[in-house]
Amino acid sequence: MTNIPAGYSDRLYNEDLAPRQGAGTWKTWNLFTWWMSAWHSLADYTATVGLLAMGLMGWQLAVALCGGVFVIYLISNLMGVAGQKIGVPFPVFARASFGVFGANIPALLRAVVAVAWYGIQTYLASAVIMILVVKIFPDAAALTVSTWLGLSTLGWICFLALWLAQLIVLHHGMESVRKLTDFAGPVIWIAMIALTVWTLQRANWTLDWNYHVGAAPLDLGPSLITMLAAASLVVALLSGPVLNFSDFTRLSDSKKSVVNGNRLGLLVNGVAFCLVSIVLTLASAEVYGKAIDDPIVLINDIDNISILLLTIVAVGVSTAGINIILNFVSPAFDFANIAPKIISFRTGGIITAVLSVVILPWNLYSNPAAVHLFLGGVGALMGPLFGIIMADFYLIRRARLHTDDLYADHPEGRYFYKRGTNYNSVIALAISGTITVCLALLPVLEVLHPFSWPIGTLLGALMCLLINRVRPNVHARSIDLEVQSVELANER
Repeated sequence: MTNIPAGYSDRLYNEDLAPRQGAGTWKTWNLFTWWMSAWHSLADYTATVGLLAMGLMGWQLAVALCGGVFVIYLISNLMGVAGQKIGVPFPVFARASFGVFGANIPALLRAVVAVAWYGIQTYLASAVIMILVVKIFPDAAALTVSTWLGLSTLGWICFLALWLAQLIVLHHGMESVRKLTDFAGPVIWIAMIALTVWTLQRANWTLDWNYHVGAAPLDLGPSLITMLAAASLVVALLSGPVLNFSDFTRLSDSKKSVVNGNRLGLLVNGVAFCLVSIVLTLASAEVYGKAIDDPIVLINDIDNISILLLTIVAVGVSTAGINIILNFVSPAFDFANIAPKIISFRTGGIITAVLSVVILPWNLYSNPAAVHLFLGGVGALMGPLFGIIMADFYLIRRARLHTDDLYADHPEGRYFYKRGTNYNSVIALAISGTITVCLALLPVLEVLHPFSWPIGTLLGALMCLLINRVRPNVHARSIDLEVQSVELANER
């Protein structure tokens, strides 16, 4: 039986959700490779390259993508430094702003998005592996004819094989995740470079940086607005992982490691990924007469078995890595937060894995309307959540929390509020979230769709500050001020 520290509740605590003890084991290199793995996915490539459809020229999209990377760097430092300082996973960290039980609201919203993308990423990677199987064993093509629930027999075999491999990694805990990202991050660069060089050779090393989709390039004014929209969409693409970034940085040994890891992993690696993606896309435009935003098409055309094998193995390994760190760890913690007494991190991982099959992600991915309504609607809430949690932590609490009370369920606890929920944050989320979802989904507001994340973040932060000024949590604030005065006295 788990030994629960004095004052902690078994409704809020288990060993997986426990605060970090001692120095962390994740250093600059680990976060650097974490970001390497985080960037290089088939879905990310498709999403970023698909922004060419907005009418930008190749060089304009490159500038926009790099701008988006810089914004991600800034917001990742906010969440990452907070996570390292407090030393708890995201759902526990959210208890300070939403209450010890109310934190299940942001945790489950993040889990829904993560489970859906976990299934989709697993499916996309399995599709690449299926290409390799058919190339090596042509007779296996017979297994791609019939389908069951929308997926062929070979598709099911490849999907479940990769699904099981990822589950095995998670079963061994966060240390195995760190080791996987250390390996998967550099490996994907090998595949990206090999695929880019191969495509450039087919294009006779010719690139048209003025390439654009449409009859004519955009004028100066519209192009600047579209570049800002593209940058905003890139930020939104990683808004979910940034929200639960503390799941990983809580394991870091220092603030310096977090900042340096982000600097190398985002400003260096992120910019490099964006530029390589654009080069690969422009090269594909020379080869096919149009930009190819689906890397599976490029991989399927590889006629050199050595390059094909290298690329597919690297893509398979890296996709497993990115899927685990971005879409598996978060819901595993989020589900564990619901009932820590009976759901461990591993159990939460199993729940995530099972749900990722139940939703039949290949059908979800092939239905743009479903992706837009379901993931777009829920995903739009990531901005308000980030704004509320960051405003609460940095502006209201001055970056100070009492860790022990994050695990206390008695009414006198600092973060118990009313019945375990901070209704100030819930109201702020309801108001800002409703507006943001409307911005993201309503056709009449289509011009604002790309800006739903920054608008949602600002609205969430402003609503949080305004509501806490109008109806302050007197009990929580007075105790937090007492804690701050004690901490300041100790620092002196």
